Amino acid sequence: MEILRGLSVELQEKINILVFSSMLLIIANALFAHVSEGRRRKWVFPQLIEFHRFKDGEMSDMTRKMDLMGLSPYWFDVAKGGAVRNTISMQSLFLLTGPNGGGKSSLLRSICAAALIGICGLMVPAESAMIPHFDSVMLHMKSYDSPADGKSSFQIEMSELRSLVCGASPRSLVLIDEICRGTETVKGTCIAGSIVETLDDIGCLGIVSTHLHGIFDLPLSTKNVIYKAMGTEVINGRVKPTWKVRDGICRESLAFETAQREGIPEAIIRRAEELYLSMDLKLAIFPEKSKRKTQHFNVDTAIEISCETQTSSEVELFPSGTKMLSCTKTLLQGVEKVVTVICQKKMIELHKKKISSKVSEVTCVSIGAREQPPPSTIGISSVYIMFRPGKRLYVGQTDDLAGRVRTHRLEEGLQNSPFLYVLVPGKSVASELETLLINQLPLLGFRLDNRADGKHRNFGTAGLSAEALSPHQ
Repeated sequence: MEILRGLSVELQEKINILVFSSMLLIIANALFAHVSEGRRRKWVFPQLIEFHRFKDGEMSDMTRKMDLMGLSPYWFDVAKGGAVRNTISMQSLFLLTGPNGGGKSSLLRSICAAALIGICGLMVPAESAMIPHFDSVMLHMKSYDSPADGKSSFQIEMSELRSLVCGASPRSLVLIDEICRGTETVKGTCIAGSIVETLDDIGCLGIVSTHLHGIFDLPLSTKNVIYKAMGTEVINGRVKPTWKVRDGICRESLAFETAQREGIPEAIIRRAEELYLSMDLKLAIFPEKSKRKTQHFNVDTAIEISCETQTSSEVELFPSGTKMLSCTKTLLQGVEKVVTVICQKKMIELHKKKISSKVSEVTCVSIGAREQPPPSTIGISSVYIMFRPGKRLYVGQTDDLAGRVRTHRLEEGLQNSPFLYVLVPGKSVASELETLLINQLPLLGFRLDNRADGKHRNFGTAGLSAEALSPHQ
């Protein structure tokens, strides 16, 4: 016992050195393990840069830039393959859109992790990296309610966003995932837009991701916000995410596909698609008045309302004297969108059945009142829609579009009739699309003048009102 007491007295004088050595050994072991694993995973040490201001207080663009080349999610092992790399070059705020499961949240987590460990001097999951020395890195993900505090999930989200906005500076990195998802769409969109304006005014770097596509229709006052999107591609007739960041806006949510993949009953999804098309059609035909409260949607009613503000100078006359309101353009836009949706879905269906060799991108082209089809339509099969007096439509198919247009316009009162047409690969496909449109358009409230449509009833009508509901992007 006396020997132990003697050793304790001797070590007491060196205890600080021993504790320091022990901590240094732990740190050295951790750094060695970090570098060893980082090199195996092909991570790199970032170049850290400081923020600098000019004399007038403005910050240098060179120091307000974060470059992450070949960034991969930190939870993926790149050495084993399977990770999708993205290159991020950020000098301002990004407004990010993309489908469900498209990688928005993963991208925000990856950038947040790279920034945090990078400014700590550690290796980051990228091929090369240049990271500013941020004064704060703020990440907001999905909020949950707090019964103990008596707050809903939206209240929690607003509380967190308040702290984020009030604490952000031009030297901050701000990452917000799916902003304002916990309240009704219109007001949530406006709050999101105002927050984006505020962050843009602050001048911080960051990303705000959202499914609130109405934000792009708001008159936002921003200077440096850049639109980014998670990419999609068509594989075997299906739209799938690429998990790659690109410029632009992605309005495709893949919500129906995600619900189906997670086991939602088919009947629910089909009904959801029907409801979606009714809403999409209403917006297509009548976007300015879409907020009117109506019990039932009717194409004819929508067009009449949209013409309420037309003046007498805006009325065109057919040679026969039949009044053709300038809202024909509104009707044409609505029909164009619906025809594109229906035809695109049918082309995908034909591709799956191997009837068509590839998925053709459907393009609906208009022919104005005094215009003729271009020479490129000669000898090509097409399905067309003619607009007749009284907001009525005629659907047909032909291999001689110019000749068919001339023939129709020889009829009295139809000399200035506008047309829409879609070029398709072959007469049989044109016939199927003609049949489909003849049977589907009346179900959506459009009035057709096809006298012989009865003979089409048993050809190509199976269940497309449900399948033609979500537009192909």
